[in-house]
Amino acid sequence: MAKGSALKMNLPSVDDLFSTEEERQEAKLKKLYDIPLSEIDDFPDHPYRVLDDEGMQNLMDSISERGVITPAMVRQKENGRYEVISGHRRKRACEKLGLETLRCEVVDVTRDEAIILMVDSNSQRSEIAPCDKGRAYKMKMEALGRQGQRTDLTSNPLGRKLDGTETAAVIGEPSGDSQTQVRRYIRLTYLVPELQDFVDEGKIKMRPAVELSYLDEESQRDVVDRIDETEVFPSHAQAIRLRKAYEEGEISYEKVMTVMAEEKPNQKPKFKMSFEKLRPYLPKGYTEDKVEAFIIKALEYYQRYLERQRDQVR
Repeated sequence: MAKGSALKMNLPSVDDLFSTEEERQEAKLKKLYDIPLSEIDDFPDHPYRVLDDEGMQNLMDSISERGVITPAMVRQKENGRYEVISGHRRKRACEKLGLETLRCEVVDVTRDEAIILMVDSNSQRSEIAPCDKGRAYKMKMEALGRQGQRTDLTSNPLGRKLDGTETAAVIGEPSGDSQTQVRRYIRLTYLVPELQDFVDEGKIKMRPAVELSYLDEESQRDVVDRIDETEVFPSHAQAIRLRKAYEEGEISYEKVMTVMAEEKPNQKPKFKMSFEKLRPYLPKGYTEDKVEAFIIKALEYYQRYLERQRDQVR
């Protein structure tokens, strides 16, 4: 044997020597417990809002009939209490129902590992509000950064380092969001709460919201005030102009008012009528491309008729 070389032997561990196969298989199973709700805390700065809406009532009805089908996921803290990683809605439903315990899977992870698990376990939900997703992505980005650019501690190891460009792609991979879309979601966290509400309600679209996120708080609140006054929301083009004005030091309430007072193409009134409804009044053989000219001509005749009627009354 060459000097300095060593035998590589696959020796059994101490646990393997002094445990049965049944015990080893049991250790691999999920650790499920009925934990008192009084000992479970919400996750700090949990990004997903838990609403007492119709969905919550449906969840409560389901738990009343069949119990908690999918256990919540929790981690034990240093003080012995637990905090929810996944299952805040189930916890809330059980509290509202007056139950004393919640069926939970206990996982042994750090706070940053828990953040990544929390975001990834919620990534496939279809009803996540845009700003909630933005807060979640931002939390995951910060957690990955604190891990020293390691991804081997995530629930789905990706086997690559993160850099400024790749991080967003890694964050959005479980949900299928591109790195560009991830950056847009994270930008929503820079909006004031009122604008975030408008985004989540669908009143402001993603692209204009991202542009508005580059304004300072005072300018954003000017936009909110203008919306409250007019009930008109900025378009993407208007938001771009507001951002440009801010970056050039030309932003003011008057500038916000001027830009948002411009008529947007989608605000111009449109009139549509079914061709089938018009067909009985059109000459035979008329095609759709001739209808507009015919209607305008008919209205001109009708307008002259009304004028003659008014002249006779006088």
